[in-house]
Amino acid sequence: MIEQLLNKKDLSREDIIYVLNSTEEESGYLFKYSARKKEQHVGNNVYLRGLVEFSNICAKNCFYCGIRQANKKVKRYNITDKEILTAARYAYENNYGSLVLQSGELQSESFTTRIENLLKEIKRLSNNQLGITLSCGEQTEEVYKKWFEAGAHRYLLRIEASNPELYQKLHPLDDLHRFEKRLESLYLLKKCGYQTGTGVMIGLPFQSVEHLADDLLFMKNLDIDMCGMGPYIEHADTPLYQYRDQLLPLSERFVLTMKMVALLRIMMPDINIASTTALQAIDESGRTKMIQVGANVLMPNITPGQYKNDYALYENKPGIDKDIEDFKDYLEIQMKSAGNQIKYSEWGDSIHYKLKRKQPK
Repeated sequence: MIEQLLNKKDLSREDIIYVLNSTEEESGYLFKYSARKKEQHVGNNVYLRGLVEFSNICAKNCFYCGIRQANKKVKRYNITDKEILTAARYAYENNYGSLVLQSGELQSESFTTRIENLLKEIKRLSNNQLGITLSCGEQTEEVYKKWFEAGAHRYLLRIEASNPELYQKLHPLDDLHRFEKRLESLYLLKKCGYQTGTGVMIGLPFQSVEHLADDLLFMKNLDIDMCGMGPYIEHADTPLYQYRDQLLPLSERFVLTMKMVALLRIMMPDINIASTTALQAIDESGRTKMIQVGANVLMPNITPGQYKNDYALYENKPGIDKDIEDFKDYLEIQMKSAGNQIKYSEWGDSIHYKLKRKQPK
């Protein structure tokens, strides 16, 4: 059954639900199939994005997030420009190819100007060799344009849940947390020319496999260029923690994430898919396993060590990238064992994006 299903040109909602509910034996076939799709369309290549979590100050109060504005237990930080540029120089000199600048969500003229200046300086210090992804939340079209023109060319804005009713259960009911605004921001990013990425959490309270099937169809219909999605991991200092007894076991959330990554690779074979850090909080080899079933991007955390533990979106955040020099060697070994090759000094832009740009308008 699953073999015939996966060979269909387009998977229906019912097909996706069936695969998400698949048995262990069927899942084995799914993972082999998605691995072949990856090899055919993007090759067994892995691209690095040095991740700098430069601030955990956030204006939002999302019910799942450990750095939500109302959590007074968080030790807030804001890395200096000098520290950010030092991390960028490290990524450049160690042939990472790309950088990700990620922070809590803020909207202000000073924040806009700061990011704009940092982008220009990173481009200068790397002789325009470092690719740059931003993950700094919802902004106006004017701000997105400024940042794009300053040198950012990829942007990750996770929808977290594409179902409006589920989305609302994860956020306060106010103008700062509107589903429509999140969606509008994604369309603005596409309009501004970014390689646009989104993603969801898997294993949330109130979430069903039907929701997850719709998430995959949402990403396909939005025609995204890249994706970062991972398992939901609860945090004690958040409102959603009260529902922890209703959650799937972590091991099941992990397998469900593998199925989601594999299915997205099959449905959108030439996009970039990140193997996210949260996986490592469940399984020591989590990121490698996702690479094997379809992911092709890794984001080693190069945030200065004294800040890493304070960017606590969820509990038990892994400290695996603590000694970044040793971690590079570890990654190399892991990727070779997974039959993949790290492509150093390459931006690793989305093939899907490149092909779209070539199409006549």
